[in-house]
Amino acid sequence: MADSVTIRVDGREIRAGSDTTVAVALINAGVWTFRTSVTGEPRGPVCGMGVCFECRVAIDGVEHVRACMEPVRDGMEIDTGG
Repeated sequence: MADSVTIRVDGREIRAGSDTTVAVALINAGVWTFRTSVTGEPRGPVCGMGVCFECRVAIDGVEHVRACMEPVRDGMEIDTGG
């Protein structure tokens, strides 16, 4: 990683490349469940380009943000509900 940022995911501090999306940062950190469906099934990225909405997380208190479309930035707080 040339430049990196620090983000918090479910209370855990993670370093991520500054040129990545939240989805990439989460997967690189071993987080595969981004949310839980209404029936309790784990959900994560499917399309990687913002079409499927399966990668939604809460970022800085804003819910339903598509992780595959959001670039990481230093200090952001991500909640997967996990």
